[in-house]
Amino acid sequence: MVSVTTGIIWIVAAAHSFGQTARTLTLEEAIQLSLQNSKQLKLSQTNVDIAGYNIREIRENQLPSLSVSGSYLRLNTPNINLKIRTSSGSDTTTTEASSLQVHQAMYGMASASLPIFSGFRFKYGLESARYLEQAAKLDAESDREAVIQNTVAAYSNLYKAKKSLDLVAENLLRERERVQEFTNREKNGLLARNDLMKAQLQESNVQLALLDAENDLKVTTINMDLLLGLPENTVLAADSASFAMLKEEGNVNEWEQTALTHRKDMAANGIRRKAAESNIKVAKADFYPSLALTAGYVALNIPGVAVIPNAMNAGIGLRYDIGSFWKSGAKIAQAKTQVYQLKTNEEILMDRIHLEVNTAYYNYVLSKRKIDVYAKAVEQANENYRITKNKFDNSLVNTTELLDADVAQVQSRINYEAAKADAVVAYKKLEQTAGVIN
Repeated sequence: MVSVTTGIIWIVAAAHSFGQTARTLTLEEAIQLSLQNSKQLKLSQTNVDIAGYNIREIRENQLPSLSVSGSYLRLNTPNINLKIRTSSGSDTTTTEASSLQVHQAMYGMASASLPIFSGFRFKYGLESARYLEQAAKLDAESDREAVIQNTVAAYSNLYKAKKSLDLVAENLLRERERVQEFTNREKNGLLARNDLMKAQLQESNVQLALLDAENDLKVTTINMDLLLGLPENTVLAADSASFAMLKEEGNVNEWEQTALTHRKDMAANGIRRKAAESNIKVAKADFYPSLALTAGYVALNIPGVAVIPNAMNAGIGLRYDIGSFWKSGAKIAQAKTQVYQLKTNEEILMDRIHLEVNTAYYNYVLSKRKIDVYAKAVEQANENYRITKNKFDNSLVNTTELLDADVAQVQSRINYEAAKADAVVAYKKLEQTAGVIN
């Protein structure tokens, strides 16, 4: 009797070792934590930031440019021939200056330029960059939805692992009691040795199942801790109330229409297509001239010859590359091809959305039906075990039939709990494919 008591204490301790210090989380709390601590979302935000910096870079390129340069030069002994127009306005005369000794020269320059017109390159480049920033934000929203769905699935696995552990531990208690009962009956000559061995084998199988269930719970807990950004040793428990209510499946055509208007990847593809169309205009900007305001300052000092401290200039600069007419064809064709790619990708996305929504919809319908079937199976398994146990006590069935009925009862309860959790995951998957998960 002492060994049975010790076994019961060990099983209870093993089955509830997680629950003693477990932190119970609702599904909503789990989702909130995962969104706050998701490394994937942090990475997605960097893509949004980079897109914003591209906009900033284009705007900064429209600001005035200012450059400063200077040099100090050592010279050999050059032959200097100065040509100076006389003050009377006569023809230029040549003055020999062989006596001049020039060994160094210094100059400094400053130049500024403000672009006025660049063939609409800045305008359409900025327009394209803004579209790409919007697309990056939509990609981040799509990643956010994926994080929510992953959290729901992980939360479901945590719930199923804990329920499975509890049910297997409960079953092992019953198996140990049965083995003790059969042992006493075998000693009194009321039971065959073979029947006792069958009960002991059943006990060993359930004990192995308990070890597997404990391992599954540990792994799912670690996975959940990583998703939520919690310390690895944090023990968690899923709230069963999160799986109590199921929503109506609605109409598959309505879900599909919702997906076409709410899917973030569909919207991002459309915006990228607009950006590509703007890039065509950027490529065509080479056909136009560039116009800019310019200004400059030069200071020159050649010791013994000339000092020019304040040579300033200002004007308008015009640049036109005629070669762009035969050099820009590939760039324009590439931009047009990108538009075509995105248009084709939109058609591919529509087909994929149609398949994903229908798959998720019918999977959810199937999950709800499975719950009803498993609920009936639990009732049937319980009744079957009750009848079989009664017959066994009256020697109308053998031990194998009793043990089979016991296994069927436990498995039906595990299947029922798993079906409830799977249905919630299936509905959230349907919401994700429709772009409305929250």
